[in-house]
Amino acid sequence: MPTPTPDPRPLTGEPLALDLLNTRWMREGSLQDLLTGTDGLAVWLAANGLEERFTADPATLRHLLRARDALKAAVDGAATEGVDAVLEHGRIRPTLTAEGPGERAEFADGAWGPAWLAARNYLELLAAAPDRIRRCAHEACVLHFFDTSRNGTRRWCSMAGCGNRAKASRHYARTKDA
Repeated sequence: MPTPTPDPRPLTGEPLALDLLNTRWMREGSLQDLLTGTDGLAVWLAANGLEERFTADPATLRHLLRARDALKAAVDGAATEGVDAVLEHGRIRPTLTAEGPGERAEFADGAWGPAWLAARNYLELLAAAPDRIRRCAHEACVLHFFDTSRNGTRRWCSMAGCGNRAKASRHYARTKDA
């Protein structure tokens, strides 16, 4: 079994929709993109526990990129039609299991699965707390997160990264003026 490629992204573990948006990030002033090929798709699928259900192939990558663009437009408040278009490729089927009632996602074409799941997750985030879907406050950062802080005031994708840079920048400005 081949050794899995490590995930190079600075922020992982966000809800699926935001994790998909975070497949683009800045490194030293240059935009990075995990989804430039099926190898990056395989990394993303594995990071989200989807590697057993879906294949890292060109069709899945194409659909996932479409979903990422649609989610970006929706999060930015530009358009929602793209998310609806992705959601047309799947549905939730109610089920009854030994444990009780449940739901199962179904897709006419399995290559739409990861894209559909990410779009569906965005709807769940909107239903739970739309005001907690945030973009990092650092002007050079493109990452998104779901604010789970108690008081809902998180501003940075990471205090160790962007938060620290902002504090250092403020400190530098204060000491320069002094």
